[in-house]
Amino acid sequence: MKVLVVGTGAREHAICESISNDVELFSYMANVNPGISRIAKYKQGNEGEIDKVADYANKNSIDMAIIGPEAPLGKGIVDELEKVGVPSVGPNIEAAKIETDKSFMRNLFLDYKIPGSLDFRVFDNFKDISEFFDDYEKDVVVKPVGLTGGKGVKIVGDQLKDNKEAKTYAKEVMDKNMGGFPQVIIEEKAVGEEFTIQAFCDGENLAPMPVCQDHPHAFEGDKGAITGGMGSYSDNNGLLPFLTKKDYDDAVQIMDKTLKAIKDKASPYKGILYGQFMLSNEGPKLIEYNARFGDPETMNVLPLLNTPMIDICESIIDGNLKNVKFNPYSSVCKYIVPDGYPETKHTNELITIDENKINAIGGKVFYAAVSLKDDGVYTSSSRALAVTAVADTIEKAEKIAEESCSYVTGNVYHRKDVGTKEIIEKRISHMKEIRN
Repeated sequence: MKVLVVGTGAREHAICESISNDVELFSYMANVNPGISRIAKYKQGNEGEIDKVADYANKNSIDMAIIGPEAPLGKGIVDELEKVGVPSVGPNIEAAKIETDKSFMRNLFLDYKIPGSLDFRVFDNFKDISEFFDDYEKDVVVKPVGLTGGKGVKIVGDQLKDNKEAKTYAKEVMDKNMGGFPQVIIEEKAVGEEFTIQAFCDGENLAPMPVCQDHPHAFEGDKGAITGGMGSYSDNNGLLPFLTKKDYDDAVQIMDKTLKAIKDKASPYKGILYGQFMLSNEGPKLIEYNARFGDPETMNVLPLLNTPMIDICESIIDGNLKNVKFNPYSSVCKYIVPDGYPETKHTNELITIDENKINAIGGKVFYAAVSLKDDGVYTSSSRALAVTAVADTIEKAEKIAEESCSYVTGNVYHRKDVGTKEIIEKRISHMKEIRN
């Protein structure tokens, strides 16, 4: 079978690794990913030029495509591939609105009475926004309605009586047309601990994966700007130390109801549904959905798969998805980024990765936003590579991941606290406080 994976980053590298032994692997990527290029035939090109991707798939007689990033999904890459007879693991343009249009997602919760929603308002002019904040005193989250690569969210409070910070950012979102929509969505700020559940979906059924917790803040101690994710961890029982089986089941039920609502409102959803939740004192609250694997969470769950990934992908396309099995291990992923990220000066710089030493201690490198040149691997302004470890416990996996990071040299940085006992205890204590 010929399989095409679309995308450039660590997420796509992990997807490629999960199926590389079972298929003839092809890749369409914007930059030459050092890890993917070793195991796949590839073409370098703009993943957003979906007609060219479809043409490449057609010329190479591709049997199946797996779509990694959200931007091509929002442009209708699945629909374009279907025109040339290539089925995809990924939602079509209508179903992908669950990520690409946040107002669609929130209204779906209202229309179908799906539990776990947040209060929200959508605005298309600054006058209404200003009047809203003049009468509003609670903390809120301001978001563009469309896609911003996970970096357009801003939490603002009522520390200023006139909500100047919130107004300023909302106006910036509209003036810059962030996310491709001249609209702003304002949501209540959920309080608790965030967690992520990803699920394989065949349009009717879903098969949930182990829970992960991402660390979106740039710096240790959960400080700094919100990024695309600085690392994540999962536990050997498929839960998290602060999350119960009931919490997990409640969140999966929300996702299942969403899957059925998308089918009724738009189109059957086939692919990966990523639910970002906040565990509050009222149970799980849905923060947002992504229409694809998470990054970095992909690097946590795919190495744990017991069911062959290619079998799962075929069942998604054929519509006969069953239970998916995962091995009972913990995992820790730490992202290595250019020093100073996300506002870094260290772009297009050579870094050194000793993969032999990393592999020898049980670590694994997944390459992200880097470029492979004749003399080695060069950084961009974004995340460079994800270092992942799998072990019996989170503590053991974290130690392997941390040691692995020491074998990457250059003007780079990573959060040393991702997956550590100290930060997990902080999460547990915070959740006890919230529940009480």
